[in-house]
Amino acid sequence: MHPNGNMIIRFRNIIITVIILGLFSCGKIRQIPPEPHIEFREFELFDTIEPQLGNPAKAGRVLFYFEDGDGDIGIRQPTGDENDTLNLFFDAYIKKDGVFVEPEPGDFVQSTAFRIPYLQRPGQNQIIQGTMEVILFYYFFNLDDTVKYEFYLKDRAGNVSNTEETCIIPFSLVGICN
Repeated sequence: MHPNGNMIIRFRNIIITVIILGLFSCGKIRQIPPEPHIEFREFELFDTIEPQLGNPAKAGRVLFYFEDGDGDIGIRQPTGDENDTLNLFFDAYIKKDGVFVEPEPGDFVQSTAFRIPYLQRPGQNQIIQGTMEVILFYYFFNLDDTVKYEFYLKDRAGNVSNTEETCIIPFSLVGICN
């Protein structure tokens, strides 16, 4: 037997193991469409204090999952054109006479939009995914009020995500719905 025979056999076993593992671990990069996709997770309504005057208020925390195949979510710098600075849109609906309708001017809840900051993933795989949290404040409301939102986002290429809907939010309750 060769004095290094055991070493050669072990070395061959290691090479064969590395090749087999390499074949199974080399997969394609996951492909998803370049249009963003969102999924509503939960809405939490909670009591808070209005920051400017210290009055009692309510706030709502919307949590949702997002993914984008080419990773172009968010805006680097505002351009001064309001349409270019907003990319997350919430359409509000208020319950009146048992039916959800768009709010009228002066209603305590209105449709709104936000700016998602610039997001970019380094490397070859540009898929970006995660969860986002948005806080909505309510200063004037009645405990009888009930709302819901439809929301969507737009990426830098102008692709619009699917539209998701929150749960129904009665202001008489505090807690989480999903």
